[in-house]
Amino acid sequence: MANHRSVSVSRVIEAAPEVIFAIIDDPSKHASFDGSGTVKGSRQPEQHVKLGDRFGMNMRMGIPYRIASKVVEYEANRLLAWAHFGGHRWRYELEPLDGGARTRVTETFDWSTSKFPPFIELMKYPAKHVPNMERTLERLSELVTRP
Repeated sequence: MANHRSVSVSRVIEAAPEVIFAIIDDPSKHASFDGSGTVKGSRQPEQHVKLGDRFGMNMRMGIPYRIASKVVEYEANRLLAWAHFGGHRWRYELEPLDGGARTRVTETFDWSTSKFPPFIELMKYPAKHVPNMERTLERLSELVTRP
């Protein structure tokens, strides 16, 4: 889903899509692979979300805050995206490789659906998010491949 208001990072991970998706679709696990350092934990117990579900997160960017998100794109083991009140989306796309033994995971920050895209651009969030997404995918890889 390429557009001029999105940035993406991809990484091949040595795990099947369903193994990776079982972590991504559980908000209680997001802090374990977040590369930005802002996700502190889920506000509910373990749950596997699907299209239309809502979930809340404890966050910290300078000061602690809470945020609620809604799953807006979903395909089991392939696609998950959520948005919060600002409208922009975080998306994970999983592409099986080598018969499903490996997976190309693409994380996208998409602000084309934002309520006020110029604010996102003024704050330089797209450029700031790229290294965070690289760290996120590295941490996700470590999480699913460690013994």
